[in-house]
Amino acid sequence: MNRNFRILILAAVILSMLTGTGLVAQDTSGMVKYTPDFRFKDGIYVNFEQVKLNNPIPKARLLTSTDYNDKEFFRKLFESDKLYYYDGMGVRQEIPVSSIWGYARNGVLYIQVQNNFNRITFVGSICHFVADITTVDNRYYSPYGGYYDPYYYSPYNYGYGSYYSPYGSYYSPYSRGSMTRNELKQYLIDFEEGKIIEFDQKNTELLLMKDAELYEEYVKLSRKERKNLMFVYIRKFNERNPLYIPVNQN
Repeated sequence: MNRNFRILILAAVILSMLTGTGLVAQDTSGMVKYTPDFRFKDGIYVNFEQVKLNNPIPKARLLTSTDYNDKEFFRKLFESDKLYYYDGMGVRQEIPVSSIWGYARNGVLYIQVQNNFNRITFVGSICHFVADITTVDNRYYSPYGGYYDPYYYSPYNYGYGSYYSPYGSYYSPYSRGSMTRNELKQYLIDFEEGKIIEFDQKNTELLLMKDAELYEEYVKLSRKERKNLMFVYIRKFNERNPLYIPVNQN
């Protein structure tokens, strides 16, 4: 047998023995436990997979005339409809801004919801954030204030938005239409799958089910306690099931 080949086999056997006895570090993947001091790599995260890998498109690969050191860099970058960058092979790519997941600035993640970017203030196996969203109310609105039920019957009601009169018909101020309004809503992110769901009791229970012992403890609480302690149990879940992220090499 070739001498060099025997040396390689012997080295492999020794490495295997050391690994089996715990003398060689088990974590060789470059993952670290997430703590509040952790900083995500700055750049654009096209999808959630890039977030899990902590591997965004860095500023240096973005095609933009904006100064990289500008404090408003990302805001100015997203003023355009499309984003242009060079991929890992050096090929120029383009992507609609509306389709990107988000970005990281100064190590902090921002997620896009309804074309607005919102800071993720609580990161873990279950993340929590608040988003400013626009909702549409399709009820009928009165210019004199308030809403009314479009299904309310009146003998004078002649169709939607008008009234019948023996002297002719006239337009009703209670017209059919919709109103938009902005409101703050709370969301959760399942870091395992990247799903974004509303922060409510039902969704909290679904996520806690991944930890059978903690879930059993939670569902034994009274209905009021389950509602009031949702965030407390999300914290407990993250403590019992820590998040691991690839090391930031920058």
